[in-house]
Amino acid sequence: MLTRRYGDFGAAEDAVQEALIAALDQWPRDGVPANPRGWLVQVASRRLVEQIRGDAARRAREERVLADRSATPPGTVSGDDTLVLLFLCCHPSLTTPSAIALTLRSVGGLTTAEIARAFLVPEATMAQRISRAKARIAASRLPFRLPEPAEREARLAAVLHVLYLIFNEGYTAGGVELQRRDLAREAIRLARLVTRLLPADGEAAGLLALMLLTDARRDARADAHGLPVPLAEQDRTRWDRASIDEGIALLTRTLPRNAPGPYQVQAAIAAVHDEAASAEATDWPQILALYDVLERMADNPVVTLNRAVATAMTHGPSAGLSLLATLDDRLPNNHRLAAARAHLHEMSGDTSAAIREYRRAADLTPSVPERLYLTARAAHLTP
Repeated sequence: MLTRRYGDFGAAEDAVQEALIAALDQWPRDGVPANPRGWLVQVASRRLVEQIRGDAARRAREERVLADRSATPPGTVSGDDTLVLLFLCCHPSLTTPSAIALTLRSVGGLTTAEIARAFLVPEATMAQRISRAKARIAASRLPFRLPEPAEREARLAAVLHVLYLIFNEGYTAGGVELQRRDLAREAIRLARLVTRLLPADGEAAGLLALMLLTDARRDARADAHGLPVPLAEQDRTRWDRASIDEGIALLTRTLPRNAPGPYQVQAAIAAVHDEAASAEATDWPQILALYDVLERMADNPVVTLNRAVATAMTHGPSAGLSLLATLDDRLPNNHRLAAARAHLHEMSGDTSAAIREYRRAADLTPSVPERLYLTARAAHLTP
C-alpha cells in the first residue's frame, strides 16, 4: 500500500520495517492497538513522510501524494496490492533466482537469512541478490499497478512459475532437510491469493490444486529418521484428506471451463495418485495418458523422465528403460535420472545395474536424506 501511495518500493519497505520495530517496542508496554494493521500503516506512513521531508528531491512527490485525497484510508490493505507486488517481484527483467528471492522477501515476509538457508547460499550473497533485484525494479520506473490486460497473461505465467519453483524448493529441499515446509506453505498461501483474486484463470487454480494434492502427502514422505519413503510405500492414512478434497474440487470446477494447461494436467496426475486406495490400485494407464498430453504441451526432460516411469508401470520396465535412454544428453549427471533407472533395473531383476545406478544417484544428489536412502537401497541389494 505504501509503494502504491508513495511510489518508492525500497523506501516503503524500510518504513514498514521501522514500524514493525516500533510495534515490538511499544505494544508489549502499551498494549496491542484496536487496529494493529492501521497502526502499522500510519506509523510507516509517518516514517516515510519524515524521510521525504528530509530530502529536497522528494518534496515535490510528497506534496503530490498528500494532495491526493482519494488515497486509500490508513489501515485498508487490498488483496489487489499484494497481487500487484507479486507481478512487480516477478518482473521479466529479473532472473528467476532474483524473482524468487524478492518474492519471498517482499511478499512472503521471510528474512534474508531464512531465504539464504533455504537456497543454501551465504546470507550476504542473498542480500546482494535481493538488493540488485530492488535496484533493477527501481530503475525500470514501473508504476505500482497491475499490467495492462495484453501484458498480464504473460506476466501471470511468470508469477505462477515463480510460485511453482518456491513450492518445489520447499517440497524437495536440498541439504540436510528432506523438505522445507515453510517454503511450501508460503507458496500455497500465495497461490491461494492469486486464485482468489483471479478466479477465472484455470492455470492459477490448477497450480493451487497441484500444490495441495502434492503437499497432502508431506507427513508420509519421511520415516522416523527423516529418510524418504517412496510413494508406493507411503502410509496413505497419513495423507491429508482435506487438502486432497480441496485440490480435487478445484480441478472439478476448473477443467470443464478452461482448455487445460500444464499445471492443470500435473494436478490431474497428482489427483489420480491421491485417489488410489493403494499403490497397486493406481491407474497407471491414465497417468501415462496424462503425461503424453503434458509432454505435447511442454518438451521438458523431467516430464519425459516421469513418463518413462509411468510407461514402465504400464508396459514393463524394459519399455521405461528404453525411454530413459533418450535422456542421457538432456539430463547429464542428474540424480533423478539415475534413481529412476535404478528403480526400473530393480523392477526388471537386474540387481547389479540397480546397485550401480543407486550409488551413482547417491553421489549426485544434493540432499543428505536422499543420499542416505539411495545408499541404503544399494546396500540392501548388495549380496
